Amino acid sequence: MKKSRLPLIIGAVISVALIVSIFVVINYKNSQVNVASDEEQPVAQKGKEDEPTKEQPKTPDNTSEPQEQPDENGYYPNQTIPTEPTYIDGILLANKRYPLPSTFAPGESPEARQALNKMIAEAKQQGFNLVAFSGYRSYEYQTTLYNNYVKRDGQAAADRYSARPGFSEHQTGLAFDIGEVGKDDLWLTEEFGETPAGQWLFDNAAQFGFILRFPQNKEDITGYMYESWHYRYVGVDIAKKIKEQNLTLEEYLGVK
Repeated sequence: MKKSRLPLIIGAVISVALIVSIFVVINYKNSQVNVASDEEQPVAQKGKEDEPTKEQPKTPDNTSEPQEQPDENGYYPNQTIPTEPTYIDGILLANKRYPLPSTFAPGESPEARQALNKMIAEAKQQGFNLVAFSGYRSYEYQTTLYNNYVKRDGQAAADRYSARPGFSEHQTGLAFDIGEVGKDDLWLTEEFGETPAGQWLFDNAAQFGFILRFPQNKEDITGYMYESWHYRYVGVDIAKKIKEQNLTLEEYLGVK
């Protein structure tokens, strides 16, 4: 009896062992799949987390001109003296919109002086004895000069022909007031531009790199009345372009 049951018991044990083995194998495979899937997901997420965050394009600073309007004297409200001079296309600019630092003191430009001397020498060959009676002015000197003009003529009148401290082209070391020797009474007058010497200067200054800085009928652009005596060195090529196109320096540079 015991012998007849033995094969059945052995078969049952084997069957149970097979079932357990199958169950273990299935569980193992499922666990491997789950592990794989659990590992893949973090890798993808890790890739996203470790990937450097791309900076969003920054909105550029507003570099356009302020919409404020100049006052009755041509100066802009709350204008402050900068810490650096303004260069546009390599050209130093000083006007009622773009002042110079109070510490900006380059002295007279050797290049401008050399060009001026050549121009004066050529004028003399043509019978005109020109002289630069005013050139470089420091911030401090311009302060004294401007204040004296204000005391004499009032600020509104002074602002038409004299720059406030920091706003003067003479501080650049590139500007000269030019007149004719022996005719001092015409210095700093519009009448100088009507003399033969003044006309020769106007016609030929560009050949030496100079422009008439404040021409007639351009006060609304330059901020200053017509000054037949005030010439600014910008270099021959630029001076010729400005002269040929009848422009002011502001118009040539495309600024106010």
